[in-house]
Amino acid sequence: MTRKLELHAEQLGALGHPVRLGILRHVVQAGEEGAAAGEIQNKLDVPASTLSHHIDRLVRTGLVEARREGTYIFYSAVFPALRALTDYLWEDCCKSGKNGCC
Repeated sequence: MTRKLELHAEQLGALGHPVRLGILRHVVQAGEEGAAAGEIQNKLDVPASTLSHHIDRLVRTGLVEARREGTYIFYSAVFPALRALTDYLWEDCCKSGKNGCC
């Protein structure tokens, strides 16, 4: 198995939980500035410990990054990693001779 395949499998696995998918959607919508942990917690209505566990998984896979500003931690999407993941999913589209799938 190639490292690229292993990385993308880890990333897709991280997205395979409703809370983590919700976190990712929220930080994507927040743009480059990201969203504070408390804001994400309020939006998703999850306990802080649960949020921390799920954010850690997204950070470990490289889809989300953390930035500290004073006492706040902001989380933002790593857009190049998300693009690489979606590009990987589509890179071989229609190579079997079928027309119109893309």
